This record gives sequence, structure tokens and C-alpha cells, in this order.
Amino acid sequence: MRGRPAKAKWSAAVLAALAMTLVTTSGEAKSRKDKEAPAAEVPYPSTYKPYPGRPTALTGATVYDGRGGRIDNGTVLFADGKLVAIGGADLAIPDGYERIDARGKFVTPGVIDAHSHLGVYPSPGVSALSDGNEATAPTTPDVWAEHSVWPQDPGFTRALANGGITSLQILPGSANLMGGRSVTLKNVPSLTVQGMKFPGAPYSLKMACGENPKRVYGSKGQKPSTRMGNFAVNRQTWIDARAYMDDPDADRDLGKDTLAGVLKGDILVQNHCYRADEMALVIDMAKEMGYKVTAFHHAVESYKIADLLKANDICSAVWADWYGFKMEAYDGIPENAALIAHAGACVVIHSDDENGIQRLNQEAAKAQAAGRRIGVDIPDAQVVGWFTYNAAKAMGISGETGSLEKGKMADVVLWNGNPLSVYSRPEKVWIDGAMLFDADNPKLRPVSDFELGQPGEGDVK
Repeated sequence: MRGRPAKAKWSAAVLAALAMTLVTTSGEAKSRKDKEAPAAEVPYPSTYKPYPGRPTALTGATVYDGRGGRIDNGTVLFADGKLVAIGGADLAIPDGYERIDARGKFVTPGVIDAHSHLGVYPSPGVSALSDGNEATAPTTPDVWAEHSVWPQDPGFTRALANGGITSLQILPGSANLMGGRSVTLKNVPSLTVQGMKFPGAPYSLKMACGENPKRVYGSKGQKPSTRMGNFAVNRQTWIDARAYMDDPDADRDLGKDTLAGVLKGDILVQNHCYRADEMALVIDMAKEMGYKVTAFHHAVESYKIADLLKANDICSAVWADWYGFKMEAYDGIPENAALIAHAGACVVIHSDDENGIQRLNQEAAKAQAAGRRIGVDIPDAQVVGWFTYNAAKAMGISGETGSLEKGKMADVVLWNGNPLSVYSRPEKVWIDGAMLFDADNPKLRPVSDFELGQPGEGDVK
């Protein structure tokens, strides 16, 4: 008889403990869910809607598909905002398609800039004020570039007309080790930044290493003032972010939300970095802290560690020939892009400049020519990928754009000649199948609202 009450008492204790465990676990899960739910949502969603287009067939062109393919006397079909088919002269064209004779011309995917500051660094002559650097603390992962973007920046329409830019990633500046979130835009006229936001594009965290952060904050007498200080601040910030993720009761923190998104793999990392030794250290730090670098930007010494970048699937977003303008850029060489590509690593030609964005095709051609001079000959079809598909890959949107493949967005450029020639320029540009630029039609030569009524309004500069 004594055994039964004892057993009953033990069972009740177990049940009580189990109930407490369930309550506690449920409470922790609820607390964690409450904290993480706002970070997982998109509080400023895209409202972008494609402009109306018509079924179109481009015939007789030399077609570069952005993924290394070339079709002579090719045909490109698109309708309802999507690419329908890409093929040769024998590709059947359905009824109802507008036919454009593109003989002697070239077709590529829309040009994409993976590193732009348009809208946050307004074009010269528009404003002396910059909204691109929140240079008030070494790490500011809480800020979002989209909250600084000015949609009327004339640089957008100039990039479309002169450079064939259909999508671009707007990054915060590089004063900080962690500068904030990027935003990816479709290059279309809009009164709001939400109306330009690329639907479903992932965010990126802009990071910077090297001279910029240590100069900015060292001049203020605070850490970091050295490269070792840069790494120390970075590492501690990541450690704090991991603790935040593991603490269900922590108050919500906007900056740590961004860092948690990186650690979960939802937010990409775009890392401003020049020197090869520093890029190698960043790769080690990323492995230590549990994140991945998607692309190193500027990366003038990538040629030294191209094998390491290939092994870690990291793109190099580079200029053709910018080098020597500060100490960490002294060992840059014009052959950088060609040598990276020769090693089988990912090359992206970027601008970081309101003028350079208007000629990424020419910058890529310069980088290709520098390679040829040392015996590294990268084919034209592959070089086109440096400012189309590879840029999309680095931005996490290659499943939607960046190449001429069935089902992708109809972001297309018709060039009046070989895009790798200094004499060629966009003749027509389509974004999601809508023609937004036509060099032969003054009504489709866009101009920023800000410039309306000003001298030279409507001119393609």
C-alpha cells in the first residue's frame, strides 16, 4: 500500500515538471518567435509593377546569352515580361509578335551593376549632401540604403540610356566596418524607392576592411585605428550577434537583426576589400563566425588569390584599371579581371561611380584587352557575363535575370554594334519586356523628373 502513494506522488512530480518544461519551452519559443518575426518580414515591400510591353521578336542579331553562349544570326523572343525562346534563324516566331530587324546588331541581357551609390550619393551638380555613409559608429548594420535612395537622381536615367543598366545594387558607403543593408533596384522611373525595388531580391550587408574604417575612426581617436582593430571590432560584433540569436529574451535590435539574417544565410555579404592578404583573413573570419562572403568589391589584388576565391565561391567585383590612388590600391593591375577569370573564379565589372555605370561594357572590354596583352584571351561571350550574369549571381538574383534564358525576366539590350567596342551604345532597352529606352524615339529617351524644364532636358549625355 505504501508503494502506490509513493508512485502516485512521483508521477505527479514528473507530470508537474513536464508541464513546467512545456510551459517554459513554449514561452521561450514564443519569445524567440516574437523577436524574430519582425526581422523575417519585409517592412518596406516592393511595389514594383512592370511597365506594359508587347510580344517582341529580335531577329538576325549576334546574341550573347550572358552565360558564355553566342548565337550568330540569332532570334530572341519575349512576351508578357518574360523571355520565351532564344535560338537561331530557324526559331519559329508566333503570330502577334512585333518583329525588329537586328541584323548587324548585338543582343545581350540587361546590364547589371553590383556596386552603385546612385540615389544615396546624388549625381554631381544636384546636391553636395551625401546620404551614403552613416559615419557615426564603426558598425551600423541597423541602417538600410533604401531609406536614403532618391528616386529622381538623374544618374538612373543616364545609366539606362548610356549603359543599358536594367538592375543595380545600391550600397551604403565604406566608412564603416559594417555599413548597413543594400537594396537592389529595377532601373525604372518611380516616385518611390519601393516602386523600384527588385521583387524578392535578397538584402546584402555592406562590409568594409582596410584603410577606410581605420582612417575614419582613428582620426576620431577611437577604435579601430589599425587593421588589427578592424578585425577585433568585427569579431566582437559577430560574437554579440550570435549571443543575441541565442537569447530568446533579448530586446529587439535592428542591427543584430541584420547580422542574424547574415548568420542564417538570408542576407548576403558584399565586402569592400583591396588587399589579397586581407581578403584571405576575412575568409577565415567568416568561417570562424559562421557566415559567407558573397563578393569582394574593388578587390584590386584578387589576381593573387584567385584560386582561393574560386575554392570558396567568392566573386570579385572589380574595376578595369583603377589603381594606385591610395596605399591599398598600389598593387592593382589592369590584368586583374582576366587573371581571375583565367583561374576559373567569378569576375564582376562594377562601377562605384555615377559615370562609370554608363559604360560597364567598355570597362569590361578594357579589362579583356589587358588580359590579351599578356596572353590571357577571354572570349567575348564570357566577358559579357562580367556585367550581366556574374553581377546577378553576386546579388542573388541570377535565377530571375542576368542571362537570356527561357522564363527569366525580359531584361534585354539591343546594341548598335559589338558591346565590347568603344563605338557601340544601347539602341533599345527593355525591362521586363517593356521598352524603356529607344535611341530612335525622342519619346523614349528618359529624363529624370528633377531635370524637367532645365536646359538640355531630354538630352542623352
